[in-house]
Amino acid sequence: MTLANERAHTIAHVLNESLPYIRRFQGKTMVIKYGGNAMVDERLKQGFARDVVLMKLVGINPVIVHGGGPQIGSLLKRLGKATEFVQGMRVTDAETMDVVEMVLGGLVNKEIVNFINQHGGHAVGLTGKDGDLIRARKLVLRRGAPELKASEIIDLGHVGEVESIAPHVLHMLVKSDFIPVIAPIGVGEDGRAYNINADLVAGKMAEVLEAEKLLLLTNTPGLLDGDGGLISEIDAARVQSLIDEAVITGGMLPKTRCALDAVHSGVRSAHIIDGRVEHAVMLDLFTDEGVGTLIRSR
Repeated sequence: MTLANERAHTIAHVLNESLPYIRRFQGKTMVIKYGGNAMVDERLKQGFARDVVLMKLVGINPVIVHGGGPQIGSLLKRLGKATEFVQGMRVTDAETMDVVEMVLGGLVNKEIVNFINQHGGHAVGLTGKDGDLIRARKLVLRRGAPELKASEIIDLGHVGEVESIAPHVLHMLVKSDFIPVIAPIGVGEDGRAYNINADLVAGKMAEVLEAEKLLLLTNTPGLLDGDGGLISEIDAARVQSLIDEAVITGGMLPKTRCALDAVHSGVRSAHIIDGRVEHAVMLDLFTDEGVGTLIRSR
């Protein structure tokens, strides 16, 4: 069966367009935060796995950090346990933390590993506990009125932030042609497990690994301007202005701040991309247009 001329021309054009990017990124590390619709839609899950395997085959080193909030919420609901959120973060008592570890470190992590391996990759699942990869400290959240010089400390339980990352395990895996798949669970000095926001873990991971790019998959087209139009490329100073002007608000704030921190810390660029688009990672890396917003340091 031969290709129609138009389809053959399209395929040749795509391959030709991708070649300079493949050359440029060979040997580079890309940290990908994987979450949102891309994790629950079967077609998108398969497409993501194929993209990651392709990256490795052409000499790029993907490191995946995944979320799993909807899956955690679903299991807690089935167990009859109520979920409380404060400023977008799940209050995590000891019982909830057991569920978080079961879902993130077990069900979700192993499913991603399995999909990648099914498509010819060699993925290894980790949590921050493995090899002392992610050291965490308890997140202290304050709420109050600054003008009154008073604040309330809110106890979120086993919710943490990244204190440090020890990348030696990841370096060993990458050099052996494995693809690390990391659940955002850290461990404190006292041995307690902490649930950490996956965007924050991905950003810190990109900094420590001196990644070429940080890619954050979302359920939106990318960063939008005041008129609701997609911003395809922007520098860090302008992003900060959009935050100050309250153009960027709500759930996009943590992702955007994470991206800003990464580019300020030496990551060449951060990309907020639409995970609802099939093969979003490949399209963003290997085409001129991309499928989201590119944030550069300047």
